[in-house]
Amino acid sequence: MTTGSTVPVELRDIIGTDDPVFKAPWEAQAFAMAIALHERATFTWPEWAEALAAVIAEATASGDPDRGDTYYEHWMTALERLCVARSLAEPAALAAREAAWARAASATPHGLPILLENDPQLGGA
Repeated sequence: MTTGSTVPVELRDIIGTDDPVFKAPWEAQAFAMAIALHERATFTWPEWAEALAAVIAEATASGDPDRGDTYYEHWMTALERLCVARSLAEPAALAAREAAWARAASATPHGLPILLENDPQLGGA
């Protein structure tokens, strides 16, 4: 059930706000990936909390001012590390995919959706 807000009533009751929970679609997707991996017993919530806390601590030690704007970047780093640790992904494959997305973003005209097929090295744009 929803109201005039974009936040479902059930979620609004939990988070206590009508404000958007995510600043960008990729943040919601990162959140959903963590939920899905947990549901598949890839990691426990204590393991997740430990991994995320470690990434945030490393970032803070490296100068991240921890204003909250990099939170989901840390979330993705923690997810990637857990997936590599559990042999669900190879570091080289993650790096290659990240580079492909960056090339696709550079090749995509402003205002259009960034699609992986826009990566010129993958035969796109």
